[in-house]
Amino acid sequence: MQASSGTRTKTRNKLKKSVRARGLSPITKAFQTFETGEKVNIIIDPSVHKGMPFSRFHGLTGVVVGERGAAYEVSVKDGNKTKMVVARPEHLVRNVDN
Repeated sequence: MQASSGTRTKTRNKLKKSVRARGLSPITKAFQTFETGEKVNIIIDPSVHKGMPFSRFHGLTGVVVGERGAAYEVSVKDGNKTKMVVARPEHLVRNVDN
C-alpha cells in the first residue's frame, strides 16, 4: 500500500504541543504585527491550521519581507537557497536575538 503524502506527514513529534500548552492558543497571537525587516522565528502552532507553513521550516529564523493578506512573507535560508515562506502571525514569534 502506498503511503499518504499530505502536508503533515512525518510530523507526529514536531507538531505536538506539550501537555500544559494543549488546546487553542491565545487570541492575541493572531493579532501580532511585524514590521518589514524584523527577524522572526517560525514556530508552527498545530492548533491553527490556517496559514500553516510547511513543516520543514519549523524552528527556522527568517526576516519579514512583506505582507500578503493576513499573512507575512518571511525570507528563510534553506541550505544555499533563500526561500519565501508565507505564514500567518500565529506561527511566528518575535526573535529576541536582534
